[in-house]
Amino acid sequence: MGKNSDIGIAGLAVMGENLVLNLEGKGFSVSVYNRTGSVIDNFIAGRAKGKNISGYHAIEEFVGSLQRPRKVMMMLKAGSVVDDFIDKVLPFMETGDILIDGGNSHFHDTERRVSELEKQGILYIGTGVSGGEAGALHGPSIMPGGSRAAWPELEPLFVPISAKVADGTHCCSWMGRGGAGHFVKMVHNGIEYGDMQLICESYHIMKDVLNMTAGEMHTLFGRWNTGQLSSYLIEITSDILSYTDERGEPLIDVILDAAGQKGTGKWTVIGALDGGVPLSLISESVFARCLSAQKEARLKAAEKLTGPTEPFTGDKQQLIADLENALYLAKVISYTQGFNLMKQASAEYGWDLDFGEIARIWRGGCIIRSVFLDRISEAYQADPELENLLLAPYFKDHVAHYQQSLRSVITAAIAHGIPVPCHSSALNYYDGYRSQRLPANLLQAQRDYFGAHTYERVDRSRGEFFHTNWTGEGGETTSTAYTR
Repeated sequence: MGKNSDIGIAGLAVMGENLVLNLEGKGFSVSVYNRTGSVIDNFIAGRAKGKNISGYHAIEEFVGSLQRPRKVMMMLKAGSVVDDFIDKVLPFMETGDILIDGGNSHFHDTERRVSELEKQGILYIGTGVSGGEAGALHGPSIMPGGSRAAWPELEPLFVPISAKVADGTHCCSWMGRGGAGHFVKMVHNGIEYGDMQLICESYHIMKDVLNMTAGEMHTLFGRWNTGQLSSYLIEITSDILSYTDERGEPLIDVILDAAGQKGTGKWTVIGALDGGVPLSLISESVFARCLSAQKEARLKAAEKLTGPTEPFTGDKQQLIADLENALYLAKVISYTQGFNLMKQASAEYGWDLDFGEIARIWRGGCIIRSVFLDRISEAYQADPELENLLLAPYFKDHVAHYQQSLRSVITAAIAHGIPVPCHSSALNYYDGYRSQRLPANLLQAQRDYFGAHTYERVDRSRGEFFHTNWTGEGGETTSTAYTR
């Protein structure tokens, strides 16, 4: 046992360890390596005991234990750690062998590594793996991309260990060349940020406007999970609200309100800025985490700054109904922005992403899995060139019915001093996107006034630029026009 394993996994943190057990449970033999040898020994003597899993303390022996073409999957922290391991493992690999990065690496790093390693005869795959600890063990959503020639070797491994949904299909599919897999996973995480913040804003209104108890919110989120909002994040929110601490009090009330983050949400926002894509809702979700982390500053501000104090006197049941519809509509807009970002990147990098397929493999295993994704997959299957999800018939109808609920929820939040940056951003995006004319005409005039940046005219063809000598002191020299 231990020789000629089907695949090697380097990195035995939470995701790596559980992915190893998932692979072995599906009938594959696995070799494992970790920089800290005691981690290997504890795993082999513990959860891996008696299983077709072999541990190695030397990289040369680890690589030598694998069937050809060798398949080494790194479950490592993004950044220099991955490059360092690649440098160490390369001397023991041969032409046609496959290196896989299953961590959350930045897609630009993956693009670079694919190019560099293919020149050395090594196939490189950057694959998004979503689902957390439970997903890695029982079936994640898997988003591979990179060296296309490696996919026939990896498909028989990856598809069986991925999540399987009710229609019998597995949540794994080839994304595209270069950094496509890691880009799709990055956007997934950005949408995850938005989903989580939207749920938190709903919880905030329930708690501080409607004065609902944790038990009442647990029941409400549980009911929402049986309807149009059915999803993993709604499910775990209901579960979380049922937990009590050692005193029998709601655990949620003693958890510090300072959020952490690992960077993929920020990367998504930066990608949108680079691509000129309005990703306002997801951006606000990242900034909301940043603001929450300033706990000490907020405590000081709370002693000096005031807000509304009037109790809610409206129809409680109506606001609850509006909250459900508003959350749904805001989610639609969050996903709309995420898919628009993937559409822009697909065109820029030549990935030819299949958006219906992406929505399909996000239906199971991953953190944002929900029944909602069925509708998105259907929308892109019906129209692969769909310009914007809001224009798909199904979602267009829901927007028409639910926009008033979103407006009502935001109005109630503002009246009672509850910050709802993501709900507000959703409505602002919708109102901006449906506007035939925005005040950017004044903005362009301002830019031309102080910087001779030029402007276009509504009575002339697009692409024809003009400049006005606003002060009478400027000349005819203008600045170059650009859009990003």
